[in-house]
Amino acid sequence: MNVKNVPVIDIHELNSTATLAKLDRACREWGFFQVIHHGIPELSIREIFAAAHAFFDLPAGTKRQIERTRGNPWGYYDQELTRNVVDWKQIYDFGPANGDAIRPQWPNGVPGFRAAVQTYYRHCEQLAFRLLAAVSTNLGMHPGYLSQGFGPDHTSFLRLNYYPVCPPLTGAGRDNAEQERQLGVGPHTDAGALTLLLQDSQPGLQVYRNGGWHIVEPRQDAIVINIGDMVQVWSNDRYHAALHRAITNTDEARFSIPFFLNPSYRANYRPLPTMISGEQPPRYREINWGEFRERRMSGDYADYGEEVQITQYRVSA
Repeated sequence: MNVKNVPVIDIHELNSTATLAKLDRACREWGFFQVIHHGIPELSIREIFAAAHAFFDLPAGTKRQIERTRGNPWGYYDQELTRNVVDWKQIYDFGPANGDAIRPQWPNGVPGFRAAVQTYYRHCEQLAFRLLAAVSTNLGMHPGYLSQGFGPDHTSFLRLNYYPVCPPLTGAGRDNAEQERQLGVGPHTDAGALTLLLQDSQPGLQVYRNGGWHIVEPRQDAIVINIGDMVQVWSNDRYHAALHRAITNTDEARFSIPFFLNPSYRANYRPLPTMISGEQPPRYREINWGEFRERRMSGDYADYGEEVQITQYRVSA
């Protein structure tokens, strides 16, 4: 693997010793990697990009007819926060229904949108659980162990991201080159287990490593994978959820489509027994996903206080 770039891993034979070793190294050294021969059909990828373009081309008033609320996280939104700072982006989120209040919202005037979203969601779901089984194996557990907290009521969701052209900042905002543009998404880690990201050809995703930001180069044949806070807790810090962000562009808009693999709201997680020893005691207390996710979603939706982080669940030395 080239240590200067996010690793690219062929997962055609995901359970082979060689592939598992590459996956383990990528999780330890980067927390990010790209996978090729991932099995998601090209047709589904084309259709989900077409759906995203068609949706975000709608008039603002039409999109706001399905705007998300604090009570229902699914739908359109253009005021999302990352660590209490508004992002330069528009989103559409699709996830599972939960009672009468939390239900998917579908736009009018975009033929084929619902089918494209649901089909791509299913493909991502299948790939994500394959990768989760590989992570489980690498952490010394049987392949199906980590998926036990997910079940049919897992809370995974699909997001369509649109980063419009962003004009350069002026005045006080131009203190240095890093501040010349507002960030599409500020530096953060993902809360759940795994994120599967489909990028268009416009670079924008960056991962922080060894004191600097590295562009994750778009590849037409690849899906970008990053581990989330949950995997960091399971691994007792063997793996670290990587800090990442999305930069904007002054000339071209950018589209990306992440799938976030999240467990059931009832799930509790803690460092795995295989990651604990006399020399390596547990570094986190038990976390309930429903509580953690609720606090994170509230911080994303509006400035309702500090956005929760797994560091708040660390065990004191």
